[in-house]
Amino acid sequence: MLNPKPGEIWLVRFPFSDLTSTKVRPALVLATHRQDVIILGIFSKIPPATPEKTWVLIDDRRSYFTQTGLAKTSILRAEKIATAHQSTFQRPLGTIPNGLQSKITTALQQALNL
Repeated sequence: MLNPKPGEIWLVRFPFSDLTSTKVRPALVLATHRQDVIILGIFSKIPPATPEKTWVLIDDRRSYFTQTGLAKTSILRAEKIATAHQSTFQRPLGTIPNGLQSKITTALQQALNL
């Protein structure tokens, strides 16, 4: 049985906002509650516009990048929060570097208006 843990990055069938479909993409595990897991979406398409306060850049030029298991520079979008059953998880990729954790916390606070 899969056992995702907070701070890990996994490939997950991530739901679209309108809940009509899913797409396999990387996601950061925030918390686990029995077989339900709260996750944040990670996206490789980086918009040319000014970054949002809820976005965290995961840069492939940084020394920590190999720890993530991602293929290329990506954006963690803290406003893309989902709860997913463990059965939607495909495989672990890596972990989020400690240096990014505070940025993710700040972005999540922005996304949730805390």
